[in-house]
Amino acid sequence: MNNTGLLLHVSGADAIHIQAGIRAAINARAQLPTVSIELVIQGPCVTFLATGSVLESELAALGDGLVHILACNNSMRSAGLQADQLPGAVSVVPAAVAHLAARQFTGWAYVRV
Repeated sequence: MNNTGLLLHVSGADAIHIQAGIRAAINARAQLPTVSIELVIQGPCVTFLATGSVLESELAALGDGLVHILACNNSMRSAGLQADQLPGAVSVVPAAVAHLAARQFTGWAYVRV
């Protein structure tokens, strides 16, 4: 893999938003097998990343390490969610907006899901 990749940005309040992101990540992985893919979750839907959520099994399907799931810490704080409530496959970035911008500055492709 190189130092560029694909950013899939999900925000909103409903599980359907993350489900769309998961489908997009799976489809992108199938067509772009050597590209780094990050699924960046921002907004109230970060609560669906928590261990025990209704999406836990769907998120586990991405747990192969080929798609990196990233949660916005600012959104988590607003939702009352702590990093220790997330499964090990989910990492935290301080601010999704800054992470998305920094990646794009280095050539990553951006898709809002």
